[in-house]
Amino acid sequence: MSYYTSLTGLKNAQTELNVVAHNIANAETNGFKKSTAAFADIVSASVITDPALTVGIGSRVSKINQEFSLGPIAQTGSGLDLAIDGEGFFTVKSQTSGQTEYTRNGAFGLDGEGYIKSAQGARLQAFPVTSGVADTTSLQDVHVPQTNAAGSFFAGVTVDGTGQVIATYADGTSEVAGKVALANFVAPTGLKQLGSSSWQATGKSGSPLYGEPGSNLFGKLNSGSLERSNVDIAEELVNMISAQRYFQANAKAIDTATQISQTVINLRT
Repeated sequence: MSYYTSLTGLKNAQTELNVVAHNIANAETNGFKKSTAAFADIVSASVITDPALTVGIGSRVSKINQEFSLGPIAQTGSGLDLAIDGEGFFTVKSQTSGQTEYTRNGAFGLDGEGYIKSAQGARLQAFPVTSGVADTTSLQDVHVPQTNAAGSFFAGVTVDGTGQVIATYADGTSEVAGKVALANFVAPTGLKQLGSSSWQATGKSGSPLYGEPGSNLFGKLNSGSLERSNVDIAEELVNMISAQRYFQANAKAIDTATQISQTVINLRT
């Protein structure tokens, strides 16, 4: 039985190394959130087993936790690079699947049709604004008209700290194209990872709660900045060494069990 007990340890060490490697590989990925592996023991017992004689038979991966702590914010100077200074996720809608996704990566750009989109082509969602008041009950794609009512051409777009998307035109006028919608969740660790620093809501995360940047528990927006990965390289290297030692110890236990078995076989012969 010691073989299988140590085998579970080897598999868990490999899982932990995979998690650490994934974190290190994404140390420079904007909006990336690191993960940690959590383990639980396995015991061999039944309702009639004497508690004093319960035998441990290894361990298993109980959960891979996502850590949504805030990463460092770096200035870029680009008006459509956005960072959330606090809680919340940007809401984007995929143009291929039609699904609503959530991200902390605020590297947005303007396409040829005037829509603000992510690097993956998903369109940023915002609250419609009427007479300066945002309607927080509905979402829409952020669209910047190429000309205003007077026929003047588009000159530029900026986003202020409250999330207002302000389009300016050649005649000096400006229009609000919407207010960036932030989403939050009761249990963000239950979000499903989609890759590209994006997540999707699940039953474990709960339904999204929408709000304006800077209101309630939602963070303010920093325009011209991006949130970097929250991976600490020094911490990950220590975790990697620990996982390596964990792997070596379990491998040594298997080697020891093999030697004991061989000794018993030799006694019988």
